[in-house]
Amino acid sequence: MDALAGTVPPPVPLPRRLILASASLGRQQLLAAAGYTFHVHPAHLDEPPDAPHGDCQRYVAELAWAKAHAVAPHYDAAFILAADTVAWIDGHVLGKPADADDARRILRTLAGRTHQLWTGVCLWLRPEDLQLAWQEVSLVALRPLDDAQIDHYLRSRLWHNCSGAYALQLPNDPHLSVLHGSPTNVIGLPLESLHHAFQLLAQLPSPLPHPSRPPEFHQTPT
Repeated sequence: MDALAGTVPPPVPLPRRLILASASLGRQQLLAAAGYTFHVHPAHLDEPPDAPHGDCQRYVAELAWAKAHAVAPHYDAAFILAADTVAWIDGHVLGKPADADDARRILRTLAGRTHQLWTGVCLWLRPEDLQLAWQEVSLVALRPLDDAQIDHYLRSRLWHNCSGAYALQLPNDPHLSVLHGSPTNVIGLPLESLHHAFQLLAQLPSPLPHPSRPPEFHQTPT
């Protein structure tokens, strides 16, 4: 993530341990590039298969909350950071491909078209069990790809464990263009809004008594 050098603000000093509830290498690299020290504790949840879904914003919000909820009880005092990222096109959620054949199917669907890339983020504060959740969308265009180009991309393994069967390569990806929104959101973690959330949390008194509750969801006008 050397391409991020000088483009992200300095890390916010956090009063508690930061736990990343994700095995995503991209998210780990983003947090490290932003200067944060953290511990990785994947949630190990079974994600739903690709399917029609009318509200992708709610979909990623619920999965991010579920991941944070699964990891939070393991820590007495920490900030639990969870996220879920999916592509969305034609009313269908496209998550991580099951294998190379599934990745080929997804790439054929997206090639030459513009789609939305949604990330839901949930920050869970322990021990108060207060949750801060939000969702971001980026507009992404994948260039036209013929079968030979798709086969070449599959051999690169960039699709592995990546929603939409692709991994954005900064700063100049030969296959993808981010038309609107945060490029780091496309990688799996919107660093800009996360920075603002950390600034807010760093200012809160500790401890902060608050009942546990699920996040509220608000549909963003399209």
